[in-house]
Amino acid sequence: MLSIKSLNKWANAHTYYWLDVLRVALGVLFFIKGVNFISQTETLVTLIEPLRGFGGTMLVVHYVASAHLVGGILIAFGLLTRWALIAQLPILFGAILINFVGVMSASNLILALVVFVFTAFFIFYGSGKHSADYLMKMGY
Repeated sequence: MLSIKSLNKWANAHTYYWLDVLRVALGVLFFIKGVNFISQTETLVTLIEPLRGFGGTMLVVHYVASAHLVGGILIAFGLLTRWALIAQLPILFGAILINFVGVMSASNLILALVVFVFTAFFIFYGSGKHSADYLMKMGY
């Protein structure tokens, strides 16, 4: 089984600027989605209506908004990237599940699947060499 240290070594040896741009874009996307959820809370409540019987709706709304806002900033800067991405996984599973339980929206499903794939990639890849994690580790 691969350890985090070996994954970090591999990622730092195989770092590319386009991967850093992709990580930052993913973080910005999560942050923008968090802002959208805050500004349109009633839309989110309507969106998760098919899952109403599974738990507290307002708890879900607050978790989604705060995880997207804080996680998006952390991912964009490359700080605690894996933890921030792991916090996004339940939200992404819910976004995919909503399309099968509620009204199917092909564009939302494709977006959720693409973001899920990038999230899974960066959970294993980490934040890379051009990140706040790497700078803190090197002692800059």
